[in-house]
Amino acid sequence: MDRFLEFAGNNTLLVFALVTSLLLVIFSELRRKASGVLNIEPNDVVRLINHDAVILDLRSNEAFARGHIVNARNVPLDELAARMDKLENLKSKPVIAVCDAGIASTKAVNTLRNSGFGNVYGLKGGMSGWTEAGLPVVTGKKTRSKK
Repeated sequence: MDRFLEFAGNNTLLVFALVTSLLLVIFSELRRKASGVLNIEPNDVVRLINHDAVILDLRSNEAFARGHIVNARNVPLDELAARMDKLENLKSKPVIAVCDAGIASTKAVNTLRNSGFGNVYGLKGGMSGWTEAGLPVVTGKKTRSKK
């Protein structure tokens, strides 16, 4: 213990930097837990899809047409609040918000949770993470095959 106190006395700047970085890590983790925003991995999203989850693709119509998750609903982020009444019937189902890189989905998750949605998640990494995981992507606006 004496050696530790001697080290701390001789290297106050180093000890201060260590304590500060430790406090920042703890603070950011506590803030993330308190916000309730859960970003889940693509493989966990697949499990939720298999249990009747709904995918809300928050990207623009053009980005959605270039490629999206099968059976995803395109609701651009700037239209989410206006279309909330059409999404009311989804409150009982798990909802996964998807954007390009997983950043904009945080805002959508918070909006949906404030509107009474209980099981809302963001896709970690967004569509980039989905494609990097090698999961299927559908192109075009329609997801059903023509008969």
